[in-house]
Amino acid sequence: MRFPLVAAAAAVAIGSASISPAQETQGPLAVARRLAEWQIANAALTSREAGRHAAETALPAGWEQAAFWIGLTELADRLPADRHLARTILAMGERQGWRPGPRPLHADDQAIGQVYLWAARRGAGRAATQPFRTYVDRIVARPPVVGLAFHDGGTGVECQVRWCWSDALFMAPPGWVALSRQTGDPRYRRYAMAEYRRVVDFLYDPAEKLFYRDSRFFDRRDERGHKLLWGRGNGWVFASLARTLSMLPAGDADRAWLEPLFRDMAARLVALQRPDGYWAPSLLAPEGAPPETSGTGFFTYGLAWGAKAGLLDRTLAEPAARRGWAALVRAIQPDGRLGYVQKVGDRPNAVAANDTQFYGTGAMLLAAVAIADLPPFAKPTPARDRAGR
Repeated sequence: MRFPLVAAAAAVAIGSASISPAQETQGPLAVARRLAEWQIANAALTSREAGRHAAETALPAGWEQAAFWIGLTELADRLPADRHLARTILAMGERQGWRPGPRPLHADDQAIGQVYLWAARRGAGRAATQPFRTYVDRIVARPPVVGLAFHDGGTGVECQVRWCWSDALFMAPPGWVALSRQTGDPRYRRYAMAEYRRVVDFLYDPAEKLFYRDSRFFDRRDERGHKLLWGRGNGWVFASLARTLSMLPAGDADRAWLEPLFRDMAARLVALQRPDGYWAPSLLAPEGAPPETSGTGFFTYGLAWGAKAGLLDRTLAEPAARRGWAALVRAIQPDGRLGYVQKVGDRPNAVAANDTQFYGTGAMLLAAVAIADLPPFAKPTPARDRAGR
């Protein structure tokens, strides 16, 4: 992937920048709280700057905003005394009537269900979950049977009535698994994990230990011959793995299947992280690429969560996660926005300092909570003390 020289120059500049003294003394939750407030206050600005995607970005139940609201639920849980965050989420859901997006089978329109399930546990009750459950019940009753190949059918992209693209793994399965946990009905988890396995079998590249965005990219290469393995697309998957694993008990068959995939992907991502802490928009083509914070946020979140959960070697995962966090903090712009968020798309593309989006902010909120939850390393006891001298 070839990026404009101005973007490459920006990558060098931001990569060498240091965290300001004020930011350095603030914990990740304080940084996340301030970023969340910027995003809430500037929702209309973010939507306007989305260009041709402005209308869909303006929808609170759309996937762009859903990723932000998901991150905000995690931050609200971590700051329970800050009731403003929880009230903001609950007010959004009430305004939406707790309805998912309008497309009856599309994973993107299911993502907001994860937020509604959270709201039900925080006082909104059954009213917050029923529309989402009704939506999902229709799919379970009549599962779509199309293939996973990404091609145009008679009425658009046919396979998107199933989870045939990498982003879908973040949007849908965690909500389905959470719905089973909350209702006690195993059908939702069974469906989600069966589809999850099919998507992994279809889109995972075992040689690279990464995912193609969808089947259109299996044979595509950039001008240097690199496979097009999209940063944010893999970020969606890696965050999905962490969120799904967090809901599966030890010894569970689905967990036993996901854990090796999560570890393999984590090891590959650590190896692909740039010295400046970012991951490139095209993971195998970091040369001259600009910073990109949506993928970096999701990778930072997954690595930090995995280190704390004991699923990853902490001596490898935690340093990478902390480098990623430092890079995210450096990308916060003077006006308070998270910059260098690649715009809505389905492949690596150019990124600029002022580019921001709800999902980039959501990824950073997830990363902040996971970083804050990392306990300090235990200091080894000196040999003299162990001997009692």
